Amino acid sequence: MINLGLVGYGTVGSGVVKILETNLSLLENKVGTKLNLKKICDRDKKRLRNLSAHRFALAGGKIVTTTNWEEIVNDPKIDIVIELIGGYEPARTIILSAIKKKKHIATANKALLAKHWDEIFTTAGKNKVLVYFEASVGAGIPVVQALNEGLAANRIHSILGILNATTNYILTRMSKKNIDFPTALKETQKAGFAEANPKLDIEGIDAAHKLSILASIAYSSWVKLENIYTEGISHLDQQDIKFAFEEFGYETKLLGICKEVITSNPERSRRIDVRVHPALIPQEHPFATVENEYNAVLIKGDAVGDVMFYGKGAGGMSAASAVVSDIIYLARHIHNQTAGKIPYVTYQKGKKLSFLPIGEIETAYYLRFTTVDRPGVLSKISGILGENKVSIASCFQKVPTTLRPRGVPILMVTHKAKEKNIRQAIEEIDRLPITRAKTVMLRIEE
Repeated sequence: MINLGLVGYGTVGSGVVKILETNLSLLENKVGTKLNLKKICDRDKKRLRNLSAHRFALAGGKIVTTTNWEEIVNDPKIDIVIELIGGYEPARTIILSAIKKKKHIATANKALLAKHWDEIFTTAGKNKVLVYFEASVGAGIPVVQALNEGLAANRIHSILGILNATTNYILTRMSKKNIDFPTALKETQKAGFAEANPKLDIEGIDAAHKLSILASIAYSSWVKLENIYTEGISHLDQQDIKFAFEEFGYETKLLGICKEVITSNPERSRRIDVRVHPALIPQEHPFATVENEYNAVLIKGDAVGDVMFYGKGAGGMSAASAVVSDIIYLARHIHNQTAGKIPYVTYQKGKKLSFLPIGEIETAYYLRFTTVDRPGVLSKISGILGENKVSIASCFQKVPTTLRPRGVPILMVTHKAKEKNIRQAIEEIDRLPITRAKTVMLRIEE
């Protein structure tokens, strides 16, 4: 029998219990032994009272409840600790304490893993225990297991992802209904896909947590949050989403991007380009139809080529599905006495990665200038772009706007250029007396 201890009986935790109850015999057949949810910890006493009154199919009909997580971590009979409270503390202390007690871990805590990857996996390795975390990226989409094991034969060339359900829902509303960001955010909150305080989502931080995890697996080294250029969507104007679609055929998405780049310097060195930001993608791109709360991840390996994963990126039951899959894998290892003999994540402590600064990336760009309506404006703008080694691929001039700041919108898509050159050109153009508003720049991901 494998004994489980659950810390956190919220949306995901209650989903885990529901799956364990509903599919218990199926899960036990997959593991090869009995599963017993021995204890549940939650700081909400009302939740625990409701649990105590419920007769479970698990644990002989009764589960011990507690508000003290130490009762789970210090229980010598518990084999797997399931951490679902989120955040940094006390989650970090709970996980590290459980690891030191030789207990295996299933967690959905993306923020904690991204911030304390080194500490958690170094401690797990020393204590020969496993830490599984499928639900930390993409909820029920099995991308962690696929990247870590299914694609283990490959050198990973790139990872591209729509990694946040909240921002994808907002951008879908802005695109389909031509509404502004604040209105789209309110609709997303009403639909249950945005928190009351959505900062982590709309500023790209949640997506950066997830990209940190995927990149760390792909390159067997901790890719820290400070290595990831991060930009959110709160500054986006719906007219740029509309212009990009109508004039150039692009959809707007918040993307997590991680690529191996061979530099053009004489050494031909290999660097990692890792970033989160809104980007334009062609309508024929497989991500163009990924809408609302759905997520997608596209991975390119040297042997397998492109592999895409798609599914709901939010929802308690979706995430609970991933957590229970981790429980199954851990329970199999324990039952077969293989747990901890080989680390789940190949982590090379001290391995140095070289990261490409955002100014050195090369991509195409969408630009919207707002200028006075007079002859010679376009010539002046294109001249400055040319001086900064930026070549124009296409250009549209819209009718003058009566909205403030009044002016003529000039839309451009460039050929690939270095970002530092684009930024320098924009800085010069925005200082010109012909410019009425700050230039809008969006990166294009083909």
